[in-house]
Amino acid sequence: MSSPALSAGTRLWINLVTVLCLLPLLLQLPATLAVVFAVTTLLVALWSWRHAMPLPLRLLLVGIMLACIYWQMGIRPGRDTGCALLAAMLAIKSSELRNLRDARSLIGFGLFAPFAAFLLDQGPSTLLMSAAAVVAALLALQRLADEEVGIAHLPARAQLRTVGRLMLLALPLALSAFWLVPRLPTPLWGTPERAAARPGLSGSMQPGGWIDLMADDSPALRVEFFGPVPAQNQRYWRGPVLTRFDGRRWTRLESQQYGQPPTVRSAAQRWDYQIEYEPTDRRELVALDLPLQAPSGSYLDADYSLSAPQSLTTLSRWRMQSSAAEAFQAELPQRLRQQALQLPEGFNPRTLALSRQWLSEAGNDPAALVQRSLEWIHRDFAYTLATPLAGRHSVDEFLFDQKAGYCEHFSAAFVVLMRGAGIPARVVTGYAGGVRNRFGNYWVVRRLDAHAWAEVWLPQRGWVRVDPTAAVAPERIYDTLEDRVGDNDTGADGMDLAGRWSSLLQYGDYLRRGWNTAVLSFNAERQQHLLSAIGIKQLNPSQLVALFAGFAVLALGLMAWLLARGERQRDPLLRAWHRLDRRYQRLGLGREPSETASDWAARVDRARPGSDLLALSQRFTQARYAGVRSDVVSLLADLHRHRPKPGVRT
Repeated sequence: MSSPALSAGTRLWINLVTVLCLLPLLLQLPATLAVVFAVTTLLVALWSWRHAMPLPLRLLLVGIMLACIYWQMGIRPGRDTGCALLAAMLAIKSSELRNLRDARSLIGFGLFAPFAAFLLDQGPSTLLMSAAAVVAALLALQRLADEEVGIAHLPARAQLRTVGRLMLLALPLALSAFWLVPRLPTPLWGTPERAAARPGLSGSMQPGGWIDLMADDSPALRVEFFGPVPAQNQRYWRGPVLTRFDGRRWTRLESQQYGQPPTVRSAAQRWDYQIEYEPTDRRELVALDLPLQAPSGSYLDADYSLSAPQSLTTLSRWRMQSSAAEAFQAELPQRLRQQALQLPEGFNPRTLALSRQWLSEAGNDPAALVQRSLEWIHRDFAYTLATPLAGRHSVDEFLFDQKAGYCEHFSAAFVVLMRGAGIPARVVTGYAGGVRNRFGNYWVVRRLDAHAWAEVWLPQRGWVRVDPTAAVAPERIYDTLEDRVGDNDTGADGMDLAGRWSSLLQYGDYLRRGWNTAVLSFNAERQQHLLSAIGIKQLNPSQLVALFAGFAVLALGLMAWLLARGERQRDPLLRAWHRLDRRYQRLGLGREPSETASDWAARVDRARPGSDLLALSQRFTQARYAGVRSDVVSLLADLHRHRPKPGVRT
């Protein structure tokens, strides 16, 4: 038996559902692929509206999209490539749309797309778009069912009400699965934020290597302070320390990564805080300079850099304490001194000549040489991200030719200048600054806040932070976004456009943080303490499974009972009439088994005049028993809306 053909309105609705299903997935794919797939979807839908698309043309489109996937992603099977292939197949699926069977197939296939989007991103925006796609798909399936049996479509409100009830039926089972299904010691959603696409800080630095990182304004971490908050010029978030230099590339010392932290005399002021670290494919953590100890699950090396045992591919939280150092490794081991003075031969001769000249003029006063270098940078240099790629003598080119760059150039050149003068020095990478979110009272450090500064070793003081970038561009380090646009007030009209936009972005980040806390951070540890409020301290996996099984049986039983209740009366008109009867039963005016619809309505009208039930009963009788079906849609709506009139029973 052939499947009925689609009406024009239903075909349009199915195509819109396809677009809604594709949208959350396309937004997570590379921009070029997303545009290609979106254009293909539109062209295929327009072509197939009146004409069947020839098989050779469909095969050509498949080949083009496969070539685009290869161009953007290469031949590496995995999550991202699989999601791209799914989007490509769905883009041409509407070419087969002819009848009801094809429409159901397209909707079923399309629902894979929003679920695939969750493999790439688990943010609230993806959830909302996916939920909208699922609702639209259920509405489309309801429309197809109406067309198949030949009944008129219900009003939009009634259709939404039906779909809402179906989703409410599934909600208890979904929540019990989220809360009780045992999981690995990582968040349920796997790999948030496509961590592999956000590299973050690493254990090396070379010219031009930070451009992509410093152009990314997405959050790298969020910080909540418990008690005092450090001043803006003290918010240096310490990451990997780079000591070895080969003339172009700075790297970490392996001996320091696995060594014990040296002695530090900390200042009296302490900062207690929690870092919410966004996913990355690295193991390196950051902490406010300097951390007092490594938080649980991390390791503090001999350079006072933190790292995790595994890549931070999921959202993670770290409770820490830090304090400024009054003396940081006041006794420098000879081996480390040699490493902190090491310079490759045959590189940057002009810089080394200048270092020796300044050393002879400064005598035995390293602090004076540091100050002279900072004054030179402040006077003659500029801050810019637009720098040419350095040649062999990168430091010479920066200090004597370009005299403009960003933190990567300033810190590397300053350390080479100090080492040439016999002062131990090294590069420290991390982040600087942070913007307070006024809605959640926490600080957001973005990837573009990535920063590199220097540490020099001075007698009696040990390692001392020196930031040459701040000498030329203090606003890059010390100014916050609020200082520039966030609190602009235009008097009676409130904030200007920049301030309003800043507030909107901050509120969006506040909502995202709440989502992270409620959903993405619901990991195995939090699950174990789920029922602590009622005295159950911890649940092992077998107990969780048993608890979930119990909730699942209850939820499925409730769903079966409600569905069976609806199945007992398939006619929506009769179901609506019985529902109306139950409203009057609460007032003692329910229909008696022996009463006809007209007799019952007349009795109710005598008890509560003006109830309009007489007119409804006549329309119901005509539709139900006389076969007058032209008024069914409006009658159903009126039956659903009707409520008993207030009055006194007689």
